[in-house]
Amino acid sequence: MKTSKFLLLAATALVALCVAGCSTPEARIRKNPEAFARLTPAQQDLIRKGQIAIGFDQEMVQLALGEPDHIITRTDATGASEIWSYTTYESPDGMLLYRGWYHRYYYWGDPMFPYYLDYPHRQERDHYRVTFKDGRAVSIEEHKQ
Repeated sequence: MKTSKFLLLAATALVALCVAGCSTPEARIRKNPEAFARLTPAQQDLIRKGQIAIGFDQEMVQLALGEPDHIITRTDATGASEIWSYTTYESPDGMLLYRGWYHRYYYWGDPMFPYYLDYPHRQERDHYRVTFKDGRAVSIEEHKQ
């Protein structure tokens, strides 16, 4: 009986730790309150909802969405631009496995290695792509399910 209570308590603590470690707009705002305070009320409202808009700078996008999973530099006739990609990982049937950059630091053999990182036939899909020109968002692509 004591062992099962201990296991339940340990599992609860682990879940709480994982949830607390997830990056949310509110957590990112708490880490950078000065940047958030400089924004207009409308911009602050969007960021709290995890949304972005054309004209947002990179710091504002990071407050709303976090660190990008991939950064691509593109050069064409109009000059250089930077594309931030936010990735969703799904099972072959479209079930959400996870989102976010924080999973890239796991490695096979790590005792905390999540089962879904080695999920057979896992699919990657960009759920956001933000294009920046001169440090400002000029294009936003959002994949809606």
